[in-house]
Amino acid sequence: MGFEPPQRLVRALGETYGETAAADWLGKLPALAEDTLEHAGLTAERVMAPGGRSSLVVLVPDAAVKIAPDFARPDLERAALAHWDGWGAARLLGGTPEGGLVLERLHPEVSLRSLPEAKALLEAAGTVRRLWVAPPEGHGFESVAERTERQAGPMEAYRAHQDAGALVGAALDARAELTAHSPETLLLHGQFRQGKVLGADRVPWLAVGPEPLVGERAFDLARLVRDRVEDLVGGTAGASTARRRVNKLADSLDVDRERLRGWTLFRAVESATRALTAGRRADAELLLEFADWL
Repeated sequence: MGFEPPQRLVRALGETYGETAAADWLGKLPALAEDTLEHAGLTAERVMAPGGRSSLVVLVPDAAVKIAPDFARPDLERAALAHWDGWGAARLLGGTPEGGLVLERLHPEVSLRSLPEAKALLEAAGTVRRLWVAPPEGHGFESVAERTERQAGPMEAYRAHQDAGALVGAALDARAELTAHSPETLLLHGQFRQGKVLGADRVPWLAVGPEPLVGERAFDLARLVRDRVEDLVGGTAGASTARRRVNKLADSLDVDRERLRGWTLFRAVESATRALTAGRRADAELLLEFADWL
């Protein structure tokens, strides 16, 4: 079968890692996918589409194979999944000589986004709390402070931006205050949201696609707060709903409200500046309106 990458993967890799690096890897991907499955003795059923933003996922009988470029650090995902060992996340079944991950087969067509919002948030909270464990000794995961320092660099260029400048300044100030002291050092998913939690057989829901790091739980919850942002912005009570969501998630998981609010602001504005850089102005405007409510 063909292993052409879904368009979302093509677009996201270029935006996140640069067009040159992305194009080079994507050009090799069809042959790489064939070799990975052949060496693992697996037969492809279909490629997941629209799929992920940093990897190709191929469904095979009773498993899924994830193939990602080295610059997306699949080694860190492998380490996190091995440490969780199926507790709250898809179980790592093995690997391939080419660096692919063989994962427990889930139901990719069923995520928490298929549930009503209140139920989805309840299930999300129950799932993410299982992932927050002490990291393994000698781990190679970066910290929240390190990751956000890298992200803050490109944001500086938008301090004087007509529409985003004030929020960029507020987000960077919030980050500086939050990273001055971290209340805990736990293993985090890194990109936890409703779409990253899929239906499973051995338990109802399991997380997939971590970009693991270590730090405080509030950082991990921050991306979840803005789930379904299009519905929030399109609604008549979006601002109050967003603030209630911060409080509800913080209280249900025993996280400081103000720290969650601060990280939600930073992560929303950081995503907005990346969208502006990529020319996705409509996405940026949604995120900036959401951030302004906080």
